Amino acid sequence: MPNLSATKKSPSRHLPRLLTRAVLVFLLGAIGGGVFGGLLVLDSIKGGQSNFFNKTINIKDDSGAVEAVKKVAPSVVSIIISKELNTLGNLSGPNPLPFDDFFELDGPFQFSNPDQPQGLQEVGGGSGFIVSADGMILTNRHVVEDPEATYTVVTSDGQRHEVEIVAKDQVNDLAIIRIEANNLPVVDLGDSDVLEIGQTVIAIGNALAEFSNTVTKGIVSGIGRNLSASSRFGSELIEEAIQTDAAINPGNSGGPLINLAGQVVGVNTAISRAGQSVGFAIPINQAKRVIKSVKDNGRIVRPFLGVRYVTVTSRLAQQNELPVDFGALVVGGENGVAITPDSPAAAAGLLENDIILEVDGQRIELGSSLAKELVKFLPGDEVSLRIQRDEEQFTVRVQLEEFK
Repeated sequence: MPNLSATKKSPSRHLPRLLTRAVLVFLLGAIGGGVFGGLLVLDSIKGGQSNFFNKTINIKDDSGAVEAVKKVAPSVVSIIISKELNTLGNLSGPNPLPFDDFFELDGPFQFSNPDQPQGLQEVGGGSGFIVSADGMILTNRHVVEDPEATYTVVTSDGQRHEVEIVAKDQVNDLAIIRIEANNLPVVDLGDSDVLEIGQTVIAIGNALAEFSNTVTKGIVSGIGRNLSASSRFGSELIEEAIQTDAAINPGNSGGPLINLAGQVVGVNTAISRAGQSVGFAIPINQAKRVIKSVKDNGRIVRPFLGVRYVTVTSRLAQQNELPVDFGALVVGGENGVAITPDSPAAAAGLLENDIILEVDGQRIELGSSLAKELVKFLPGDEVSLRIQRDEEQFTVRVQLEEFK
């Protein structure tokens, strides 16, 4: 494509000042106002004449975004969800749950058309990306959660493949699926721990289950976000999420969030119901452990302690009059009991409202959550937990089991 450019000469210096301003007002109205017009007027008043018209603008100046997308896009796939429809054209199986949480998982996108015929029909879709040349694909668990649905992968070249669901991560909203193919283009996995607020990122995915490989660009708006997001199958606790203003739409679920080097730094997962351009991605460093575990073991191997918890912050400590402002507060709720019966935590005598302060000497806090510390160990490892119970602190030894 030719490199288009446009050069404008500056207005004549012989125009009277009043006439110059009149011309600028006319230009402002013709452009339609807005930020661009406002900047044009301010530049002209401040400098006497517009420096803008002396500049050559290269419309292909993209700061590396185009090359990053070209690098990753061949590895991004669309996941098509098909399901049996009853005689009324409605989905069989569980009905969607109301979204009671502030955040919701951003897909999979579900079509709704009462005029659809009966039988197996495409009802929605999500996204994923290829992590091994022999067909291993990473996506969100909630994209492939429905046991009554069938799934098809469409690669960037338009080829359709049957899907084998290899593993679902019950801790993080991640899943590994596989297609029968070889010599596939594989993404380059980056390092999500070095992301900085304000850094440019790009989301790629199957927006609205219709527009495959849709690209949106934004920045990292926040890091280390903890939130609960709901879907039609329940809710997910997402820890240390990447927040971005790159538009993430239903159907983007499971697609990559990339940096300008064309490296995947996150897995697009959730959006805000109330805000605009408030999306969240699971850091890729969390997903790396899942990918490695499946490659090494054929399944996701995780250590299991057996507690439900919330990370303590200064605000939480103040609101609940806790004796410390860090750690993991063991609490139950609608999604389960605080201590799983017959678990390592139960065997060690942990109780609801205990606060786990440290794991093998590592302090638990935002950026160093209990889950993040536990995944450093293997099932069968014995770890030391520092516990706060009321005003007392003590240490217990716990032998971790495999999460099943």
